Amino acid sequence: MYANLDRPPLSETGLGRALTRTTGPGSPLWTDVRVVGETGSTNADVAAAAGKGAPEGLVITADFQGAGRGRRDRSWVSPPRAGISVSMLLRPAPVPVTRWGWLSLLAGVAAARAIGRVAEVAMALKWPNDLLAGEPDGPGFGKVAGILAEVIGTGDEAAVVLGIGLNVTNTADELPVRTGLPATSLRLAGAANTDRDTLLRALLRQIATDYERWRDAGGDPDESGLRSAYQEFCQTVGQRVRVELPNGRELVGEGVDVDEDGRLVVRGDGGALTAVSAGDVTHVRPSRG
Repeated sequence: MYANLDRPPLSETGLGRALTRTTGPGSPLWTDVRVVGETGSTNADVAAAAGKGAPEGLVITADFQGAGRGRRDRSWVSPPRAGISVSMLLRPAPVPVTRWGWLSLLAGVAAARAIGRVAEVAMALKWPNDLLAGEPDGPGFGKVAGILAEVIGTGDEAAVVLGIGLNVTNTADELPVRTGLPATSLRLAGAANTDRDTLLRALLRQIATDYERWRDAGGDPDESGLRSAYQEFCQTVGQRVRVELPNGRELVGEGVDVDEDGRLVVRGDGGALTAVSAGDVTHVRPSRG
């Protein structure tokens, strides 16, 4: 039994029936949907299954994740059943590995589409894959989700573990204190729907749709429409930014584009263009619009 009626557990049976069956042509992407009450990391669980030969289409979601990780191994923990912690196994071959980096951006676009539609909240992205909810400078605006994509294995055994952590009903007291952009939840951002089951179904269906389109285009971000969709949602483009680079340097300028490799193109204050593949980005003035 669970004590908090506002936060019911997810239903493995319901999710499995909704996501692994199809009424039209073709086969569903998701073939094995598992719900666990508690785990350390859903990404670690999916990676372990992949190492044992699990096929593409495995989904593991947890009502509580005690050792979740974000980018740069930052910890990520949410109270039981307050959010969504989900990881997926993808085997994108024969898409060239050089294009696999687009998968985390693809997940961001899919999340912005699905969550915005179901929760009826304005959604945006901060490069590379922070999901923002609410209107800039409005009540409850902030980072509502993070995405982590990890390539595991090599050669024909290579796969991608794609993980998403989404704050749904978290109260302000349950959110981490962040420097810069604050953390938020869908509830704090004014969501019309905070049912985790409905949100997760919509999210996984949208990821499947966008992934299959991208894969069928050979991973080409322009042919699949992924790059233009990402640019549409990305608040970092057109924004003055400060980027802390992995080598310790700092780049300040304007985000002007996301290139064909998914890199943020920054026009520095001296006018030079720099394509950034990794770094911590801070928006240093109110976002556009």
